[in-house]
Amino acid sequence: MYPLIALFAILPLIASTRAWSSDNHTCALTNPIYSCENTTAIVDTCCTPTEGLVLITQFWDSYTGLEDQGSVLPKDSWTIHGLWPDRCQYCDLSRQYDPAPSPKTTTGKPDGTPVPAWQGGDVITPLLEKYGKYDLLAFMQKFWKSQNSPDWTFWQHEFSKHATCFTTYDVGFNGSPDCYGTLYENSTEASIIDFLESVVKAQIQYPTYQWLEEAGIVPSNETSYKINDIQDVLTNASGAEPYLGCTGPTRQVLAEVWYYTHSYGRPQDGILKPIDQTTKSNCNATEPVWYYERTVGSEY
Repeated sequence: MYPLIALFAILPLIASTRAWSSDNHTCALTNPIYSCENTTAIVDTCCTPTEGLVLITQFWDSYTGLEDQGSVLPKDSWTIHGLWPDRCQYCDLSRQYDPAPSPKTTTGKPDGTPVPAWQGGDVITPLLEKYGKYDLLAFMQKFWKSQNSPDWTFWQHEFSKHATCFTTYDVGFNGSPDCYGTLYENSTEASIIDFLESVVKAQIQYPTYQWLEEAGIVPSNETSYKINDIQDVLTNASGAEPYLGCTGPTRQVLAEVWYYTHSYGRPQDGILKPIDQTTKSNCNATEPVWYYERTVGSEY
């Protein structure tokens, strides 16, 4: 019997002699590495993403715009934006379910490949119901909120724009590996459910509201804050400096946070190493920043 270390040592050889094009890409058989930190070619891109910078992103909204339809924000919690790779978008147009693509091309430039708007309605809700994922659906309905549009439109936007650019969710499009077996009816369904579960697994590791509240930073329409104080709290709590996004003409309204990480193996596994933001927070660094309360009637 091979010692464990010796087994990991021969796995690349096994992979190279038996191209993993027709099996389930059992990532437990690979030697996991942190994304963006590999020093050699990635053996199985279903098990380590080639676009390896993983962002966990969240919103602080004060309303949904659909309160009259029962869509409200969760009390004492930021809401989910998404789980992103960096630098790419809409990588597999065979899984394009976004009814309002943004940008409208795969490169964000006029000469990029157009991204056709999805006109087939809600795909995700019936898919989760089909497989009995009612707890996942309920969590998403509470914490993954859209603004001025039904929640499913936002979920499908995030999947189509971002999940399709992680190689660990590949389904065989344009010569890529198919990372899935027969757990679900087809690989596309598997990739959608896999991504949604990955988003939730990552998001619950970053309880932004609670971290700020423990430091005495809570939503207020009367008290403003220094952005550096907010930045310091979230840096100390998360282990690295996140990006903070602000809105308004002078960038003084706190609206979003992006936590940057490397994933240990697949993002699906939720083993994330915090790293400092690679961009620059856009909030006003010299004037007070407002972390506003939710609009009356907009949360529960």
